[in-house]
Amino acid sequence: MGNRKQQGESGAEQGLIVSHFGVAVEVLFETGERRMVKVKRNSGHVVGDQVTVAGEVLNRLPRRTELSRRDARGGVHLLAANLDVLGVVLAPGTPSGFLDRAIVAARAAGLAPFVVFNKCDLPESAELSDATAGVYGGIVPFFPLSAVTGAGIEPLREFLRQGHRGAFVGTTGVGKSSLMNALCPELNLKVGELSDYNWTGRHTTTVSSLHALPGGGELVDTPGFRDFGLVDITVPELAAWFPGFEALQDHRCRFNDCRHRQEPGCAVRDELSTGGITQERYQTYLLLLGEVEALEEAAQRRNWKK
Repeated sequence: MGNRKQQGESGAEQGLIVSHFGVAVEVLFETGERRMVKVKRNSGHVVGDQVTVAGEVLNRLPRRTELSRRDARGGVHLLAANLDVLGVVLAPGTPSGFLDRAIVAARAAGLAPFVVFNKCDLPESAELSDATAGVYGGIVPFFPLSAVTGAGIEPLREFLRQGHRGAFVGTTGVGKSSLMNALCPELNLKVGELSDYNWTGRHTTTVSSLHALPGGGELVDTPGFRDFGLVDITVPELAAWFPGFEALQDHRCRFNDCRHRQEPGCAVRDELSTGGITQERYQTYLLLLGEVEALEEAAQRRNWKK
């Protein structure tokens, strides 16, 4: 990022996309200047993109990381770019499987996942939070807290101060907006999707936006959604990144294409028999395995039709 000239781009300034309004993006330059740049709807630009701007011409620089999800209809949505951590926000009512999918997606994208269990001030939260921590607490950083009361917020704030740029993902209603406001009290979320014709704007929430946190760290605010389908994940990758299968790093299956069902020499089945992997974790893996296999088969059918 900065107000530097790029080689081969006379007069171009380098900056960072910090907000997306559908037909325009807001770019932050090193000088502190913020400027709106018009883009085509569905241009593919996302918050976190490093770009060069020359007049009204915006070019995207190569991305280090990309975070995507698949919706219930099979559509793929790119959420943000150039992150290094992903916070999965849970609360009572979060659908089963959401956390596992989000952790796998984060690891596949080269991001370090962490878990935030919000609304711990509610009576029904304590037991569920403890149970979740019992499964995931030794696998990824785990932060039980209440964004409303502020209890437990400081350890998360200290974690983010380590220079991380991340995002929170969670289903609608888990309290992501309250969490963002708790972490950044002076946060002024911008609203308004710009009109294609006159840019006068309508007062609706932006697709996403990037915010610097007091004391260090940056967070991308993303919309809530009901599902977190996996994108471009293979069966071997699922086993490598599935939370609870970390013991597989010490040894591998006899066959490279092992799907960890009934194959001989299966490291997953061996760990299951000795208690290194719990039956609950294994059954959850099988559910995701079926999902990944279905996606692979659908991709093959599309290729056959070409």
